[in-house]
Amino acid sequence: MKLARNPFTHAIAKGEKQVGLWVSLTSPYAAEVIAHSGYDWAVIDMEHSPNEYTSTLGQLQAFSDSKTVAIVRPEWNNPVIVKRLMDLGAPGLIFPMINSVEEAELAVASTRYPPRGIRGVAGATRATKFGRLTDYVSRVDDETTVIIQLETADAIAQAEDIAAVDGVSGIFFGPADIAADIGKLGQPMHPDVWDLIKTAAQKLIAKGVPVGTLVLDADFAATLLNEGFTFVACGMDVSVLAKGVDALLASVQDKIDD
Repeated sequence: MKLARNPFTHAIAKGEKQVGLWVSLTSPYAAEVIAHSGYDWAVIDMEHSPNEYTSTLGQLQAFSDSKTVAIVRPEWNNPVIVKRLMDLGAPGLIFPMINSVEEAELAVASTRYPPRGIRGVAGATRATKFGRLTDYVSRVDDETTVIIQLETADAIAQAEDIAAVDGVSGIFFGPADIAADIGKLGQPMHPDVWDLIKTAAQKLIAKGVPVGTLVLDADFAATLLNEGFTFVACGMDVSVLAKGVDALLASVQDKIDD
């Protein structure tokens, strides 16, 4: 057996626009509902949700039967966490709160076997189809998506150097934490936040670096993709659910006679 091609890795490398969704419900059943919507990519979030390894595994399994590539955001840039997620067969990772070239190098190294990195070797894992993939060790580096998340002004100032780290697939800007870092806590759509993001993003785009983000506004997501962003998540499953049930209740209450 051969390792499957990761369409998301190759699509962003070619500059093909990719629309995504954030997944935080921690349920394989909910993930399966999302998996067949047609999104190009999704992020199974372990940083800001109660996901553990078992729930993450179930969601990876739910997405595996779809065309949506589900990458995982670990709770931290930790080689032990990364090793376990790679062995679970995560086709890509998005590393939160990276603030230096050295931290980006560690992130990449955690996904690579020696001598290129520090990933521990295990043979019979889900990633290798339990030892059945004959080309896994020779191809996994080329197929795995490694996204570096910048969430502070200091990190953004180093964006070009961080993006140049060998093995980095793309740069992701986290507007909520950037807003907090520059004194705009709770204002991820503040113009100052996006002036900072867009200035750095355009420099990276000019160098051919794929850039992405998460926003909760469909129109703004489309605008960013039209301005050169390569991969943009346009919502979160929990937000979609909350807004949907709120709107449903309100529509019924509005029609009830006093």
